[in-house]
Amino acid sequence: MFTLNNLLTSGLFYRQRHYQVKIARMDAIAADEQTHVVNHSTDSVSQLSPPLQPLSKSAQKKLLKQQRFEAKKAEKKAAVKEEKKRQVERKRKEWEDKLSSLSEEEKLKMIETRKGMRKERMDQKTEERESKILRLSEAKKHGQKIVIDLQFSDLMAPNEIHSLVKQIMYCYAVNGRSPVPSNLWLTGYEGEIGNQLQNISGFNKWIIEKDSGPYINTFETQKENLVYLTADSETMLSDLDPKNIYIVGGLVDRNRCKGITMKKALEQGIQTAKLPIGNYLKMSSSQVLTVNQVMEILLKYLETKDWKTSFFHVIPQRKRCETEAETKAEGDEEEEEEGVEGEGDEKLDQEIKRQCIET
Repeated sequence: MFTLNNLLTSGLFYRQRHYQVKIARMDAIAADEQTHVVNHSTDSVSQLSPPLQPLSKSAQKKLLKQQRFEAKKAEKKAAVKEEKKRQVERKRKEWEDKLSSLSEEEKLKMIETRKGMRKERMDQKTEERESKILRLSEAKKHGQKIVIDLQFSDLMAPNEIHSLVKQIMYCYAVNGRSPVPSNLWLTGYEGEIGNQLQNISGFNKWIIEKDSGPYINTFETQKENLVYLTADSETMLSDLDPKNIYIVGGLVDRNRCKGITMKKALEQGIQTAKLPIGNYLKMSSSQVLTVNQVMEILLKYLETKDWKTSFFHVIPQRKRCETEAETKAEGDEEEEEEGVEGEGDEKLDQEIKRQCIET
């Protein structure tokens, strides 16, 4: 017998069941539509994006070579770090052994002497840093203007841009050490090269002039004083004119972009000149030098006013083919002082970075 209570309960049950079935159907329809949209989007992406082409044999070789280079570089860096750690530990042990053989009074005296020497070194570094800042600040006002043109980054691979950035660090470091520093400019640094420069610790504190735009706009009112230094020029540079602005092409071209700086200068209607290398020595290969080598030659000339001294001080012996014994001996001595590619490169890189960061 159905009571009112039973009828109400039954009605609520069937209504609830009806809503559950309806909701389930709606969820199923929504799921089907979503699956359709995803499949359609996937099909569209497949149609718009062509399948990836396999690398050519040449590209595979380049990639493998780059991977080997990176692995070797990482291994070398780890070995240098480990060797440095061993040296620190060895020196610490030597110091402890020396102290253990002394009396308390002698220990205190030895420690105080060491503290005094450390303070003296720190004071000397502070004095050198302040002197460097003063010279660079003065050079910004009255120094010979030298511009590094960085508008060629679109022609270089990432590893070449990295190499150029390292050369720029060398340029800044040697400019800071020079007794007669130049008024160094960086222009046209945009894109990847700009990003890598900004990643250098302390770059924003470098005491140089910077302009991310092209130099032709920066020195628009001094166009008649612009001189692009290029090995393709027929004009031999005899002296550095304080009124002129000398431009060095920031390009690691691996012999791909011959004549590009000369072409650019001609199109812009500015002067060109080449360093008088051939007047003083014979090169065993091309006269094209790295950016930092050109910079160092110019700085040495500002200091000595002697091209021969400047060339022999900077250009490595392996790039020369002199026959005179005296000349060769001079070159050998300089190469020993400067170092060649090998184990010394890592220490040199660290020293350059340290000098850049300090300023």
